[in-house]
Amino acid sequence: MENLKALLNLESKTLGVVRSAKGETVRFTRRGVSDLFELVANKPDFTLGAIIADRVIGRGAALLIVKGGFAEVYARLISRPALDVLVKAKIPVEYDTLADNIFNRDLSSICPVEQLTADIVDPDEALKAIERFISKD
Repeated sequence: MENLKALLNLESKTLGVVRSAKGETVRFTRRGVSDLFELVANKPDFTLGAIIADRVIGRGAALLIVKGGFAEVYARLISRPALDVLVKAKIPVEYDTLADNIFNRDLSSICPVEQLTADIVDPDEALKAIERFISKD
């Protein structure tokens, strides 16, 4: 995990880093959950047992992490709803800052994906809802 944290600090364009159980590494460069969604939806063998270090993890990302079968999580910033999801799933999580919610980019309201998944408990349902959300963009 320390190596993944270091990558977040060294590379300004890297928003998240995932290392598979086999030691392969993928970097996230797009904002939001798009990169994580694509990895979970299209490469389940990669995410199973993987570890993730991300700058921001909200509830939607946490549900994707559970769906993907990740083994360990680090977040610079995590929302309380995301932490609750990960703790309930018994996924070890480490973070720097805990917030009540994740806000959108202009800080005018709660992140749309955090709102979208607020009442979703099932990771499969979250995956479908996030897919619909992403396809609108």
